[in-house]
Amino acid sequence: MADIQYFTQEGLDNLKQELHQMKTVDRPSISQQIAEARDKGDLSENAEYDAAKEAQGLLEAKIAQMEDLLSRARVLDESKMDNSKVMILSKVKVKNLKTNKDLTYTIVTEKEADLKTGKISSSSPIGQGLLGKKVGDKAEISVPAGIIQLEVLEIGR
Repeated sequence: MADIQYFTQEGLDNLKQELHQMKTVDRPSISQQIAEARDKGDLSENAEYDAAKEAQGLLEAKIAQMEDLLSRARVLDESKMDNSKVMILSKVKVKNLKTNKDLTYTIVTEKEADLKTGKISSSSPIGQGLLGKKVGDKAEISVPAGIIQLEVLEIGR
């Protein structure tokens, strides 16, 4: 059995919306491209037909992958979260001890990570380094640029 995947309600809704888009807009569009290419004659030398069929195969594979992910998806209940330590969905304020700058991250699942909005994956080096830490704890985290030291200042939702 495959692993359960955890999402925020927002993340799960976005995933469902993306799947709906692929099924109701992208799939009919590719079918239309295939029909138009087929109408142009000899399929053995029709590059448009080959490209459309390949795009269809890729889309169907992505739809199947997303349906599998949705079948294993569970929504995290924010009301039952423990704010005494860093967990998935925790909003964590940390201080970079080298630069003395404060940073705020929300720890989310890999599918919901978006660094622009401060959402980092729980499987990223920083996410893994912060999981389980409490206020006042320090973490030495190995990142591509070297080792960073972070101190947990606040944990919230």
